[in-house]
Amino acid sequence: MQVLEVLLKLFNQQHTALTKTVSHKTRQERADFLRRLFRDLHKRAGFKTLPDSRNLGQKHVHAMVQVWREDKLKPATIQTYLSFLRGLAKWLGKNGFVRGPAHYGLEIEEYQRHEAAERDKSWSAQGVDIEALIDQVCTYDSYVGASLRLIRAFGLRRKESVMLRPNACIVPFESTGLPESEREADRYVWVRQGAKNGRQRFVPLNTLQRVAAIEYAQAVAAGPEAHMGDPTNDLKRNLRRFDYVLVKFGITARELGVTAHGLRHEALIDEFVVHSGQQPPVRGGSALAPEAEASARRAVSRPAGHQRKRASSAYLGAAMFRKPKDGKGPPAE
Repeated sequence: MQVLEVLLKLFNQQHTALTKTVSHKTRQERADFLRRLFRDLHKRAGFKTLPDSRNLGQKHVHAMVQVWREDKLKPATIQTYLSFLRGLAKWLGKNGFVRGPAHYGLEIEEYQRHEAAERDKSWSAQGVDIEALIDQVCTYDSYVGASLRLIRAFGLRRKESVMLRPNACIVPFESTGLPESEREADRYVWVRQGAKNGRQRFVPLNTLQRVAAIEYAQAVAAGPEAHMGDPTNDLKRNLRRFDYVLVKFGITARELGVTAHGLRHEALIDEFVVHSGQQPPVRGGSALAPEAEASARRAVSRPAGHQRKRASSAYLGAAMFRKPKDGKGPPAE
């Protein structure tokens, strides 16, 4: 365990595959996993003595994969754990040591992530009166209510909504660096703080809903440079407060069948409808012509903060293409 702690101190800030550092959240999760891994080799996998990190072998990985199977971990969790192990192997100069999931006896359904949404996770799909519920939250806690309105209007993530500085984030189109051909409004919201992987983006203030959400947030924020959290709390406590308020109002998968992230789904599905003129596949929409489908999905990916067009499938469902009359169109994804 001492060797492991030395390795963590030397390398844990490094990305597994890219030349960059990782977030503090990833560092903490990776460190927690590796420490637990070595404890579980003894407690759960039956090894009498813990191996030195430098002597970790395939038998140890095989044994832990079987533990994960018994725990019925989700495919995304297993992929993350294997990625953390690859990081450890890289630190030790053992690139290629950790094999693919199938090598360890995992069936494809046990490790294959389901990127495309198979059901509509938006609030309206669960029969929630969105505006009425958010108004109730605003009355109880204006900071959390403002964050929910921002998520609903802009498709922000939870952390992005809490860290947004509504009085300082508005910029003219000319400051965005976007090409004139992509201009959708005179003013844009610059999403920076809290953005996943540091990928900043600009979202146009092009609807009454977005303008209203920003104006409400500006009125709630404590000052011109203030974020959407309570100024007396740090980020960690503000995120906890956000979660607490949602539980208080039943905004959980168990009670109302929705989460804050479902509002992001709501906003991005709306974006698809605006650009395509019809509902997405996850809502039973019909197939579109390939160019129209691709264009609408790009329009969703940009405000969502994704670089890949296919990432929109997590909100819209798998793409379906309408074949042209000659029957040579691409198959459905």
